[in-house]
Amino acid sequence: MDLRDFRKSLAADAPPAGLSPALEALWYAGRDDWDKAHRIVQDDPGEDAAWVHAHLHRLEGDMANADYWYRQARRTCPQGGTTEELWDIAAALLRGQ
Repeated sequence: MDLRDFRKSLAADAPPAGLSPALEALWYAGRDDWDKAHRIVQDDPGEDAAWVHAHLHRLEGDMANADYWYRQARRTCPQGGTTEELWDIAAALLRGQ
């Protein structure tokens, strides 16, 4: 799956099979289901989940919490918008699958 396919999949009723938890959370974030996305990543100890977790807290405007999760992910908070960030994270994670 590439980013174009991932973006198209947001029109479906459910995420595509076989996504990593971090990508599944991004799928829900892309559909504005913050709570579902957060539930998926909140207890996942991996750096990919931490990166998505950071993005989610950035979306809600909780920058102190977001900064904590960016550090856990070994990432810095981007300067661009949150929509751009969602696609950037998705593209990076899809390349890693």
